[in-house]
Amino acid sequence: MNFFDFFRGLNDRQLDYVVIGGVALVMHGVVRMTADLDLMVAMERGNLQKLIDVMTGLGYRPRIPEPATALLDPEKRKYWREKKHMEVFSFYAPDNPLALVDIMIYEPVSYPLIRQHAVTMKLGSIAVPVASIDDLIALKKISARPQDLEDIKSLEELKRHGQP
Repeated sequence: MNFFDFFRGLNDRQLDYVVIGGVALVMHGVVRMTADLDLMVAMERGNLQKLIDVMTGLGYRPRIPEPATALLDPEKRKYWREKKHMEVFSFYAPDNPLALVDIMIYEPVSYPLIRQHAVTMKLGSIAVPVASIDDLIALKKISARPQDLEDIKSLEELKRHGQP
């Protein structure tokens, strides 16, 4: 995945987003393999439409048999979460099936707080909002999968060494 072009596309459309998950850990300095990019976005319709425009413009497609525009429907997102146990809406690049982007379809932690606490990091000349270490820990505690528990240890180690 070409992160530079991807984040430039998000920023050019003025998308309200924050990087979470494994890529956020890597950007904070944790050495970790990750296969996808996880984002939290403001769930307002206009912001979601910008996201869909960027994803389709970059050639990404929904991983499930639904149109990307289904993401705009709050009732559909509620149905996915409650009946299908989905937490993310995934996009993939047909020419690179390993290039996955997962969009949180609910707020396990308040998005406005995640956005407020986000740290701006540079990827070349591109400013990228990345979840704070404390917010990443909070998100990882909610998921509590084995990898999340290991990630929490790494994030707490960063905190002990003075990372913000």
